[in-house]
Amino acid sequence: MSFKISYQLFRAIMKKLFALLALASVAGFAAAADVTGNAKAADNKVAMCIGCHGIPGYKTTFPEVYQVPMIGGQSAKYIEGALQAYKKGDRKHPSMRGIAAGLSDQDIADVAAYYAQQK
Repeated sequence: MSFKISYQLFRAIMKKLFALLALASVAGFAAAADVTGNAKAADNKVAMCIGCHGIPGYKTTFPEVYQVPMIGGQSAKYIEGALQAYKKGDRKHPSMRGIAAGLSDQDIADVAAYYAQQK
């Protein structure tokens, strides 16, 4: 048994498929754009960050000796991207991965906004 469809039917199906994919990508982009950082909301969220990132010249010894970067004044987009990468496991530092895993997308945006406004 063979299955044949006409060229017109195929084109109609493909047009609908592309329209659906375009709509889904726009909806996904709009959902991602909804997360806006609020530096004030991060006041209670950065306590675990300050212990390492708020001390000039601080070095951590777990899992190895590591110079902890000062993140105050860093771009919010960079901080958000780094925290998302730790959360997904793309960045491997175990302490940062554990911290980022417990943050929502809104928490990450808030923390990024908080540190971006620092000097």
